[in-house]
Amino acid sequence: MIINQSNLSALFQGYKVIFQQAFANVQSDYGQIAMTVPSSTGTEVYPWLGQTTRFREWIGDRVIQNLSTHDFSIKNRTWEDTICVPREAIEDDTYGVFQPTIAQLGQDSQTHPDQLVFSLLAAGFTTKCYDGQYFFDTDHPVMNADGSVSSVSNFGGGSGPAWFLLDTSKVVKPIIYQVRKPYSFVAMDKETDDNVFNRKEYVYGVDARSNVGVGLWQLAYASKATLDEDSYGAARAALMSLKGDNGNPLGVRPTLLVVPPNLEKQALKVLQAEKNANGATNIYQNTAKLLTTPWLA
Repeated sequence: MIINQSNLSALFQGYKVIFQQAFANVQSDYGQIAMTVPSSTGTEVYPWLGQTTRFREWIGDRVIQNLSTHDFSIKNRTWEDTICVPREAIEDDTYGVFQPTIAQLGQDSQTHPDQLVFSLLAAGFTTKCYDGQYFFDTDHPVMNADGSVSSVSNFGGGSGPAWFLLDTSKVVKPIIYQVRKPYSFVAMDKETDDNVFNRKEYVYGVDARSNVGVGLWQLAYASKATLDEDSYGAARAALMSLKGDNGNPLGVRPTLLVVPPNLEKQALKVLQAEKNANGATNIYQNTAKLLTTPWLA
């Protein structure tokens, strides 16, 4: 190929098509447990996390509910993934051998949010949420109807591999995926660019700005106990029994069981088998969907 700006622009467009096709054809799972929130600044504050309201009979004037606010924030981070194509490969028309690498950039861009979201879910035992407690903890402070404060748990204990039961049916999700700048395919391919002039390399890459943070702990329950009928039933009961401030039931309904690959067999027995280990009817069959994710391996 004769190297001029017109041919280089055509090469970039061809690579971009490959990138976009690969990006679109990869399955990602983060959207099942995370709400995507657009960001317009370097750090976003979420004062509404933890706010709960309740209806009352309207007698007399409206009663304005005093909602507590929090300063929980998520700071955006900058990401990049970059490769280079030697000048000789373009001159000798062998640039096509780099197409799989360009496609890999597209796949990496689509699955990077998976990596961020599920890594944060796994780290929920040591990651603090809006109330100052770890996301999965035994002593989340909740105000009772009489004004006293109780400690509420969303952790089932145990010492084995962790599994998670979530309510993903609500607008707010257990995890927040914050996007400042989506994944963008870019190039440094001008003759005056340092990489071209000094090293005879045409650089292609992807960059983005985003981050993740924990959302409402009330929508997530974690356990390291053996995953079986009893522990799953206890997790369901605990999650559905959660109340917000002032003793207001939250109406939490477990919808998704998230497990690492080594717990898939146990999860399938709990959620899909017609009979349990004792031969009786499996009362928990199809009570939640199952997501087995390699990002928890």
